[in-house]
Amino acid sequence: MFVCSCFGITEQQVKKHAEDGACTPRQIASACKAGTDCGSCVRRIQALLGRGECPRRELADQGKPVLAALDEAA
Repeated sequence: MFVCSCFGITEQQVKKHAEDGACTPRQIASACKAGTDCGSCVRRIQALLGRGECPRRELADQGKPVLAALDEAA
């Protein structure tokens, strides 16, 4: 099912980015552009992310690039 119609991003793609460390809608947007055009999908992205624990929350809170940090660790 599509979450972001503007960029054709599916629920599965959002979940994959979340598994890879994206904890916020902004980080999802950085990973795949979802939520950056009309914005109507942001609430759905928030719902998919939930309020669970995020292993990279500290980096996100400091404004550091969480997804780049994941790439460096690989």
